[in-house]
Amino acid sequence: MIYHVAKTGSDQNAGTREHPFLTIQRAADAAAAGDSVVVHEGVYREWVKPKNGGKSPDLRITYMAAEREKVVIKGSEQAKGWERVEKDVWKTTIDRSIFQGYDPFCTKIDGDWMVAPRENMIHTAAVYLNGKALFEAPSLDKVLHPERWEKSVYETWDRREEKLLDPDASLLRWYAEVGARTTTLYANFQGTDPNQALVEFNVRKACFFPERAGIDYITVRGFEMAQAATPWAPPTAKQWGILGPNWSKGWIIEQNIIHDSKCSGISLGKEETTGDNDFTKYGQKPGYQYQMEAVFKALAIGWSKEKIGSHIVRNNVVYDCGQNGVVGHMGSAFCEICGNEIFRIGTRHEFYGHELGGIKLHAAIDTYVHDNYVHDCTLGMWFDWQAQGLRVSANIFEHNNRDLFVEVSHGPYLVDNNIFASAYAFDNAAQGGAYVHNLVCGFLNHYPVLNRATPYHVPHSTLPAGTVPVYGGDDRWLQNIFIGGKEAGKHYGTAEYNGSPTSLEAYVEQVRALGYGDLEQFERVRQPVDIEGNVYLNGARAFETEKNNCVSDADGNAKIVRGGDGVYLEIELPREVLSVKGECITSARLGMTRITEARFDRPDGGDLKIDTDLAGNAFQGAVIAGPLQQLHVGKNRVKIWHTPCGR
Repeated sequence: MIYHVAKTGSDQNAGTREHPFLTIQRAADAAAAGDSVVVHEGVYREWVKPKNGGKSPDLRITYMAAEREKVVIKGSEQAKGWERVEKDVWKTTIDRSIFQGYDPFCTKIDGDWMVAPRENMIHTAAVYLNGKALFEAPSLDKVLHPERWEKSVYETWDRREEKLLDPDASLLRWYAEVGARTTTLYANFQGTDPNQALVEFNVRKACFFPERAGIDYITVRGFEMAQAATPWAPPTAKQWGILGPNWSKGWIIEQNIIHDSKCSGISLGKEETTGDNDFTKYGQKPGYQYQMEAVFKALAIGWSKEKIGSHIVRNNVVYDCGQNGVVGHMGSAFCEICGNEIFRIGTRHEFYGHELGGIKLHAAIDTYVHDNYVHDCTLGMWFDWQAQGLRVSANIFEHNNRDLFVEVSHGPYLVDNNIFASAYAFDNAAQGGAYVHNLVCGFLNHYPVLNRATPYHVPHSTLPAGTVPVYGGDDRWLQNIFIGGKEAGKHYGTAEYNGSPTSLEAYVEQVRALGYGDLEQFERVRQPVDIEGNVYLNGARAFETEKNNCVSDADGNAKIVRGGDGVYLEIELPREVLSVKGECITSARLGMTRITEARFDRPDGGDLKIDTDLAGNAFQGAVIAGPLQQLHVGKNRVKIWHTPCGR
């Protein structure tokens, strides 16, 4: 059955092309496994809550925008009837019954690992002028007199002494006074008459998101979704998004444009009963402990490859979200995330917590993240806890505050054929990783985490095999290109691993040489590393015992250039780069991780072979370092990204 929805329809119709439904929700109530819902052009202000799911990958329910028609689903409503207060400041009144139990003007952005601000907390509400989000003011006075809002800097929020700046200097501000039945909304529109413009405000918590778990095998294709009052989404909460499967299996989310979520854009989710901001609510234990409990509670209710995850998120454009472009905890296992452009995530700086990223996943077991373009974000990608079997391949990172963070995971995980073009390349607070054929243009941090033991798993399964802290190391760095930088005290290249043994046998020998003991002996010895075949330019430093490498003073002049038909890499290579003879990296070459005792292999357990580059070119003849095999001595200009879906 194919159901049709159109702005000219009625929910009393039969849902045919000739007699379409008016709302997408009416079609969602009717659709069953094997059905399709075709939505025709227009703006639909509703929260679509699928009632039914499909039964298998081949018997799913598909929701799609009609071909070559623009379909927008918004979590907002229009604000009308504005009255001038003074100068550029206007007000209007909102009947609170419109919120139907969830009032964003009363819902603060708070929860586990939410850091700032703690006073004058931001709400999940937002106000938009012609599609542009205004900033929330802490008082009416700051709307009436925005020039009095002094810029400030919050307290240092992490070990690297990065600082969170006050919001953008824009004078477009709003403030709400919430009454028993109505809310008075004030806004400074800086010269725009709101009665002659489009002014909208967040109403709904999501745009397309089931209310209950277990709604499997749904495809969502070709929509624009925007302006939802999504709450803070740490790994110990349900994790709402503008669009998401809740706690389900087998969704395909493709060719959509997702933007202006107060917190998260696409959520692959966590199940709510396994914990909902319990650290913030009760505070009896560290948040780390509540998160550990969430993992085991999820296992008790059926978290497994057979029931949860295995979603595909591809060829979407996600931007202007306050917390995450894509988020997930455990629901993000066994997934594929590819071909997406993700940008301006967490960059408004209205609030900050330890869960921001273009892609932020926990327990991304066997998840494949590839061919994405992530730029202009607070943090590009962050893989936290149980990133076992994860592969991050052929992605392009640029103009992020940081490109990549892998945290408290134990491997095996693979990072290959990526371009890290930001000044701060990544943090490695994990172990058991393989970094192969990447271009790294920024500095790196590598450090142990000995006060948090996290789970590891039976390979390709959610079944836990144990818990262990991160000793740091057990990493492989093979055939990468590093370009040095000028920030004092930062590590460019692999010299930060100096002092590490170069084999598991040498590591065990050093541990045993410390005498009789147990855990404390392992904490005193660096884990082994395998570092070979890398190229170091412009002052990047090599691991002290590395063989078959190239160290050159050449600058490289690497940069990402955006053109009308795509994105290009420009780089200049010295002749000595070709002196490094590479090889095709395989499962056998990468070996077995020390803690998890697992192979670097494919999700099906088959052998892994890295024999294509970032552009999809098969290796032919001599193998060179870096993510592009067609590079040559001298100046190069190579197209590395095509706009998804022709957008």
